[in-house]
Amino acid sequence: MHHLPQRLALALAVLMTLAGAGCATFVRGSTQAVTIDSLPGGATVSLSNGERCATPCTLKLKRKHPVAVELCKPGYRQALAQVRSEVGRGGAFGLAGNMLVGGLIGAGVDAASGAAKDLNPNVLAVLLLEEAPGCTVPTFPAIPEHGQTPEDYARDKAKQKK
Repeated sequence: MHHLPQRLALALAVLMTLAGAGCATFVRGSTQAVTIDSLPGGATVSLSNGERCATPCTLKLKRKHPVAVELCKPGYRQALAQVRSEVGRGGAFGLAGNMLVGGLIGAGVDAASGAAKDLNPNVLAVLLLEEAPGCTVPTFPAIPEHGQTPEDYARDKAKQKK
């Protein structure tokens, strides 16, 4: 009987450790910083979600949505790239922890929020190729499958500021 409290304490410690590793939504968050840079710098970056910046720039994007990226700079060829949304290593551990501790509800929250995913690459560096006249009018690339529309992105961004 003397060992029962020790075993209970050990079981509780293991459970708390699993719970801490469990919910990726709380540990990792549903957004991720993505840095976009170019050589030479100063290119206009247009994302399929309606966001625009000049290189180098860092944007906070939802983990669950892939994003198409266009870089445009006069005198240089237009460059197109995609930032993919895929289950990352940290997210997979969080989902596994949720299945052990929180069951399907916790795993469902992580899957819905995208917290179990990573944006890849999270640093996009593009070498621009010279071309005359080059890209003179930046456009927004098409929204990839499961991507976020500009309207949804603007609504989420407004919610984050509140």
